[in-house]
Amino acid sequence: MILMGDRGIPDGYRYMHGYAGHTFKFINKDGRWVYAQIHFKSQQGIKFFTSEEAATKSPDYSQKDLYEAIQRGECPKWSVEVQIMTEDEAERVWREQGINVLDLTHVWPQKQFPLKKVGYFTLNENAANYFAEIEQAAFSPSHLVPGIEPSADPVLQGRLFSYPDTHRHRIGPNYQQLPVNASSSKVANFQRDGNMAINNQGGRPAYLSSIDPIQFRKRSADLDKIHGRFIGQAVTSLSEIRPEDFNAPRALWQRVWDEPARERFIKTVAGSMSTIRDPEIIKRQIAIFREVSDDIATRLEKATGFKGYQGIVDLQFNGTHNGMARSVENKQANGVAATASRQPALSKL
Repeated sequence: MILMGDRGIPDGYRYMHGYAGHTFKFINKDGRWVYAQIHFKSQQGIKFFTSEEAATKSPDYSQKDLYEAIQRGECPKWSVEVQIMTEDEAERVWREQGINVLDLTHVWPQKQFPLKKVGYFTLNENAANYFAEIEQAAFSPSHLVPGIEPSADPVLQGRLFSYPDTHRHRIGPNYQQLPVNASSSKVANFQRDGNMAINNQGGRPAYLSSIDPIQFRKRSADLDKIHGRFIGQAVTSLSEIRPEDFNAPRALWQRVWDEPARERFIKTVAGSMSTIRDPEIIKRQIAIFREVSDDIATRLEKATGFKGYQGIVDLQFNGTHNGMARSVENKQANGVAATASRQPALSKL
C-alpha cells in the first residue's frame, strides 16, 4: 500500500525517508544484544508526485535532482534513528499482539518502541567518475561492521547470500577488491585467485593450516542465549497469511492517510488493475484489500466494475499458506496436504 500510495513516487531522493526494513541485532562489547529497526529520516521533509505528475518527468529526474543539489551546495541530510526491542519484548509482542520481529512487513509501534536518534548522514560529494564509483559499487546487507549482526529474518538471510552472488556475476569474483568496494582495514580471508585479483594476500595459505595456524576472534554473542525456540516458531509462521498481517496497512488507511491520499491510492490501484486481462486476479486482489478495510474493497469495486470476493477465508494461494482459511484444503499452499508434523505453526508461544 505504501508503494501504491503517495510515498511510492517521491519527488526525488532528497525528499524520501529510508528504512533498513529488516530487523538487525545490535551487540555490545559484553555480548548483550537487542533487536533493532533502523530508520533514515529526511531533514528536507517529504514530497511526492501524483501518477500524472510523474508521467511528465524524465526517468533520470531523481538522480539529476540529487546531483544538481549537491553541486549547488544544498547537501541533503538524514537523521539516523533506531527502534530497540529486547528478546523478552519480542516474545511478548508476538504472543500478545501478533507482531513478528522477523517479518519484513510488520511495523513496530513507535509509541511502544520510540525512535532514538543516534546521528546524521549527509551526501556532500558527487562521484568524479560515474563508472568507477557508481556502476561498480556493490552494496550488500552482509557488509556489516562489528556490533551489528543480522537477525534470523529469512528474507534477510537469503539476501546475505544472494547479493554477493549477484555482484560476483555482474562485476567479477574480486569485486570487493575494487577501490569503491574495498575495506579500509586489512583483509584476511581464504579467498584467492580469480579474474582481476588485485590483492591476493601474498603467500598465506588459503585454508586452515596446521603449520601456520591462525587465531579466531571470540564470538561476541552467547550461543546459549540466541533465542532459539522463539526464532523457530516465529520463522515458521512467516509461511502463512495471518490476521495480524493486515494491522499495519489498516492503520495506514484509517489513521495515517487523509481522504485525498485515500482517493489517490484508489485511483492508482484501479489504474493498474485496468491492465489486467483476467478478472479472477482482480477479484482475488480486492478480497485481499477487503481484509485491510471493506472501504478499500468497496471503492475498488466501484472503480473497476468488478465484484471482489468476501475476504480470503475461502481462497487458496500459491507459495504461502492461508492461515485464515476455513477449510483445511485451502490452508495449504498449492493444495499440498501436510501431515500433522509438517503443518505450519499456527499457535503462538
